[in-house]
Amino acid sequence: MKISNSFILGSVAVLVAAGGAKAADLPVKAKAIEYVKVCSLYGPGFYYIPGTDTCIKLGGYLRVDVVANSNIDNTGNTSGAAGARNRFTNGYTWRSREDLNIDTRTATEYGVVRTFFDATFNWTSDSYAGQGNGATVYSPIGTVQAPNNANTGAVAAGTVGVYYAFIQFAGFTIGKAVSQFSAPWTAYPGNSYDGLVGGGGTVTGVNQFTYTAEFGNGVSLSLSAQDQSAYYQAGVFNLGAPVTIAPPGALGIVGVSDYAGTVAPDLVAMLRVDQAWGLFQASFAAHDNHVAYYGGNELTGHPNDKWGWAGQLALSIKNIPTGPGDTINIQGVYTDGATRYNIQDLAGSAGANTVFGNTGVAGAYQSIGFGFAPDTVFVTGGSQQSVKTWGMRGAYVHNWNPNWNTSIYGAYAGVRFNDTSKGYICGPGRTGIGGTFQPLLGGAASLT
Repeated sequence: MKISNSFILGSVAVLVAAGGAKAADLPVKAKAIEYVKVCSLYGPGFYYIPGTDTCIKLGGYLRVDVVANSNIDNTGNTSGAAGARNRFTNGYTWRSREDLNIDTRTATEYGVVRTFFDATFNWTSDSYAGQGNGATVYSPIGTVQAPNNANTGAVAAGTVGVYYAFIQFAGFTIGKAVSQFSAPWTAYPGNSYDGLVGGGGTVTGVNQFTYTAEFGNGVSLSLSAQDQSAYYQAGVFNLGAPVTIAPPGALGIVGVSDYAGTVAPDLVAMLRVDQAWGLFQASFAAHDNHVAYYGGNELTGHPNDKWGWAGQLALSIKNIPTGPGDTINIQGVYTDGATRYNIQDLAGSAGANTVFGNTGVAGAYQSIGFGFAPDTVFVTGGSQQSVKTWGMRGAYVHNWNPNWNTSIYGAYAGVRFNDTSKGYICGPGRTGIGGTFQPLLGGAASLT
């Protein structure tokens, strides 16, 4: 009996132990995990990055253009082969684009830190151009052209563009963003076209270091230092350098570009009043023109720096009687030695244009007009002569409904060389050696 009782008790103990082990191994129902959590702090479209306090928003668009009778997408047919309207003029130019932007916001004990990135991926068709020997080459605008005409470094085919990449924190904006000089609509007063003259541009951003002070009631002041080399150098023409007459449209006929290294960024100040009725903005920019040498080295000397400037006023009137959301945008600008603040970087052949036409004379090979608007011009031993410009752009936008609107827009720009500059370029007596038009056109040139 003792043996039997011990066996029975031992068996119970084993069974209890086994039962406990099985209970510990049973799966426990996991707590539901919210992998994507809406972040409502910064507006619609933001979500928390899992495991962090950072909110992120992804955006973008896909765009397809087909442009008729032009060799350049959205620039027109007044320049280059398209303007010549010969057999090199495209019947169409095609572009497909995908845009991707990433916006993040992180709340810290010192305020919200924002990062923003925007890039485009493009595929663009181009054109053939003559080489002057009976042969042609595809996509001549580029850095490398393979022997078999494969596009290895040109504008056509696949390209990537970084538009914006900046950080904002405690009133500072650091990185590549739209210039503080530009109006909020940049070069799009009518939401449609970015190639307009008459004001600031940098639709694709410019490197800058900016501080913005908010005074309340929609009033703010921005002070900025921005890179001039990428988008704000319209040209410093050295008219005294030896020049070989170049093909029509090349800079060689009016001198050579003679930039030195940059020594000062452009300095920008902008005052803005943004309220329910609309917006008013006043902008000012100072631009240093720093050139290299009269000749090929330090022994030839150089002119002193020439500071230029630009001023702009912009006005937007909202909710006008023609319909809810309708807007009138208008701006005017004046520059002196800072041309790109008027004839901005996307304005056609910005600052240097060649216009072709028909002479109407039998046997004559067309007619041609050159338009150029640098920041300054100079000759050997002389000082830089600044070029003055003025312009305006504006638009009226009417909203048919929340998804559709129509705009009427336009722009104008004028360029003025002083008498000294005119003498350098056109004479009298061909004093603008290397830059004069007279050797090319037989004394028939004039500058207006």
